[in-house]
Amino acid sequence: MEPKYKRVLLKLSGEALAGEQKTGIDFDLVAKYCEPVKKLNDMGVQVGIVVGGGNFWRGRSSGSMDRTRADHMGMLATVINALAIADTLEQLGVNSRVQTAISMPQVAEPYIRNKAIRHMEKGRVVVFGCGTGNPFFSTDTGAALRATEIEADIMLKATMVDGVYDSDPHKNPNAVKFDKITFHDVLDKGLAVMDSTAASLCSENNLPILVFSLDDPENIVRAVCGENIGTIVSN
Repeated sequence: MEPKYKRVLLKLSGEALAGEQKTGIDFDLVAKYCEPVKKLNDMGVQVGIVVGGGNFWRGRSSGSMDRTRADHMGMLATVINALAIADTLEQLGVNSRVQTAISMPQVAEPYIRNKAIRHMEKGRVVVFGCGTGNPFFSTDTGAALRATEIEADIMLKATMVDGVYDSDPHKNPNAVKFDKITFHDVLDKGLAVMDSTAASLCSENNLPILVFSLDDPENIVRAVCGENIGTIVSN
């Protein structure tokens, strides 16, 4: 298989790392996600990864807690996940770096755009933690921001659903899946692909998103090689 894209940003949810246990990290599962990343790295594809923190903490469900503080806790959760992914990649023989939007130099590099790009050009996978580094923004927005900054060819949003539907396929057996859809339609119809800030950012910067299922981790390779899986969201 030949890669269609040279530089990609892979967005993983925190929940995906927990698997059936629903919380914490299932390292066997993380390895299954990292193996296709190694294949891409071996093909010469430059890979950045943004990971959520929902397997440890979800700020928006924190009840009466101050929203800013709750979001800061969520950012720290993403760092735990980023370190787990980086360590798993290293065990597979893939050089990796963790960069965080909040400075914690004893743990990871601070996010510096040019340095991140240089790492990728040298064949290292860069895992970005802390989302945007600001409260009130999701890790989807963090992924859209990083993808735009590093000039990725596409953002790959790996989910538990095999694409974008006109309604929730888990609740509506007659839900219709789209092969392609525009950002305008996603925002206009309020489709639950990602939050509107992330969609708007990708639209403004003409960055396409491929939404696909992570049930088969090899879909990560198929997506980068341009196979017809999932749903492409573009202008």
